[in-house]
Amino acid sequence: MRIVLASASPRRKELLAWLKTDFEIIVSDVEEVVTESDPAKVVEELSGQKAQAVFEQTQGDVLVIGADTVVALDNKILGKPADEEDAICMLQSLQDKEHSVYTGVTVYIRKGSEVSKKTFSECTKVKFYPMSDEEIKGYVSTKEPMDKAGAYGIQGIGGKFVQEIHGDYNNVVGLPVARLYQELKFYL
Repeated sequence: MRIVLASASPRRKELLAWLKTDFEIIVSDVEEVVTESDPAKVVEELSGQKAQAVFEQTQGDVLVIGADTVVALDNKILGKPADEEDAICMLQSLQDKEHSVYTGVTVYIRKGSEVSKKTFSECTKVKFYPMSDEEIKGYVSTKEPMDKAGAYGIQGIGGKFVQEIHGDYNNVVGLPVARLYQELKFYL
């Protein structure tokens, strides 16, 4: 069965390769529309939009995986920072606090004339150490935070600020690999 990852994320590509090395990438160009406010529902909705847009471009037997990740502090979603000042503000709000990272995954499967869809989300709790303004500005100057939800990458330089993690580490990186495997092991 053809497997397609509907994501441009190099981190998701690397994580999916742990489960299956033979897959292709088709990036969704869908305009994301959010109608939900609960972070878990938001990522499920967005992953669904991405997966559906790519699924509709395919033919034959196929499994399409779409994913979306957000960081939430006190149930307020922190997206990718608009600029360095925004990144600094986000990191200041996260330092010395626990926040949640949600990843939603939607899988469309077509086998013959049968089509099925699975959607789920995972939540991982992350707590940062206290960070000085100098540490935050220094981290932002590396540019690593600029394309990441919540303005940090746990798998990169940002990992040095993480005090605790409760849940799936890979979920924070961008794809809950263990849960995805459990959901799809009969197809992979």
